[in-house]
Amino acid sequence: MSIEVTNGTPVDRADEILTPEALEFVHQLHQRFADTRNDRLSARAAQREQVAKTGKLVFLPETQSVRDGDWKVAPAPAPLQDRRVEMTGPASPAKMAINALNSGAKVWLADLEDASTPTWHNVIDSILNLRDAARGTLAFTSPKGKEYKLRTDAPLAVVVTRPRGWHLPEKNVLIDGKPGIGALVDFGLHFFHTAKQLVENGSGPYYYLPKMENHLEARLWNEIFVFAQDYVGIPQGTIRATVLIETIPAAFEMDEILYELRDHASGLNAGRWDYLFSIIKYFRDAGENFILPDRASVAMTAPFMRAYTELLVKTCHHREAFAMGGMAAVIPNRREPEVTAQAFEKVRADKTREANDGFDGSWVAHPDLVPICQEVFDAVLGDKPNQVDRQRDGVEVTAEQLLDVTTAPGKVTEEGLRSNLYVAVSYVAVWLSGNGAVAIHNLMEDAATAEISRSQVWQQIRNKVELDTGKTVTPELVTEILGEETEKLRGEVGDEAFAKYYEPASRLIANICLSEDYTDFLTLPAYELVS
Repeated sequence: MSIEVTNGTPVDRADEILTPEALEFVHQLHQRFADTRNDRLSARAAQREQVAKTGKLVFLPETQSVRDGDWKVAPAPAPLQDRRVEMTGPASPAKMAINALNSGAKVWLADLEDASTPTWHNVIDSILNLRDAARGTLAFTSPKGKEYKLRTDAPLAVVVTRPRGWHLPEKNVLIDGKPGIGALVDFGLHFFHTAKQLVENGSGPYYYLPKMENHLEARLWNEIFVFAQDYVGIPQGTIRATVLIETIPAAFEMDEILYELRDHASGLNAGRWDYLFSIIKYFRDAGENFILPDRASVAMTAPFMRAYTELLVKTCHHREAFAMGGMAAVIPNRREPEVTAQAFEKVRADKTREANDGFDGSWVAHPDLVPICQEVFDAVLGDKPNQVDRQRDGVEVTAEQLLDVTTAPGKVTEEGLRSNLYVAVSYVAVWLSGNGAVAIHNLMEDAATAEISRSQVWQQIRNKVELDTGKTVTPELVTEILGEETEKLRGEVGDEAFAKYYEPASRLIANICLSEDYTDFLTLPAYELVS
């Protein structure tokens, strides 16, 4: 097996990351684990086909002993004991990384996944910034001469890095002439260049693991961690991983996922937007019982979402793991005080619900929201770093409750259809330009929300859903509305940006929404359009 880096877009200082030693480590990861990853992806498709026939998921009979067992995850290291506020955002450019580290949050989720377009520049620049941050040397000077440096007057956020999901390739790293695995490239380069330094700093290599669907995928990550720690010579158990429960099959295997990672597990996160996307994707052809109302009306208080979060907190605390809340999509606008006030109010309500439900911390996507989240969790936690000791023994969640989509309040409206198409095109256009997270109508949108948007459209077409206007969602109606929303965007962004990014984005959304075959991840065809 050979490894080769292609001649992608040149990136300053790339040679500092793409060293022979680092590439050999990435090579070794692929040599040992690529085949298993491929098998796991094939198993996903097989399971989805089975579920499509029955419209059901169940808690696995064969792992009942794990769910009934009296085991705990490894105790959390000191830097991860208090996670009451976690700032999320991409690790590139350096300015954003510095702002996140300086934000006052306890943790920074350094995102190489849904909030980052995996251009070769972003991949390498992200690793550079994370390596420099570990060394304490990360700095940036803007073209106007403004300097950004790591603060020394208060603690920096603890870095927890999120590599790409198992499904994404890395076309700039070839293994035997074929694209590498994005997750192994991200993890491999980051771990190789930072693990020892982070340990010396009194911290460690900490990760968020996205989009897993079952405990066998978690087992694969655990095997990778064991190999990686031996490879660089740090003690077993130094790595800590928090798993995003953001797919519907994973919600049925929370105990099992923690068990597989128990020596490296830190907790679970309620990845609410990808979770909704996963429900639509998994049950897209299972009939009207799985037709969600407009995305904007599906709140965390919907019964099926409530069941999901209740089960997550109960499972985590039973195993002495952290239960992490999800993203509040609303963001402030410093130029519009009224919008900011509304954002603060909504975020406060969202985080209050999570803190009172037993979550140990939660996510925000903007530095101005850090104090809001901090205040809410301070009020519940007091001097305690977390509330892992708060058991939820009275909570009982059934498979039927997790799948009870029909009780979600709301309607399917033409306004919602228009919004889905507008957001999907807007987001993909920005993604193609190299940015993986963007504010649209005062909401922070990333790949997860775009995935929900386009998946709802596909599902509504296939199920001939009737809108509040009395119209039926057909390919013709979607084509008509997509054209109108695309023209609206042309007027908002101008001809140059429209031709370069928005027109290709609109074509891509048309293709995947109108296709007879469902596209598993919109980022796969979109990735073919970036370098």
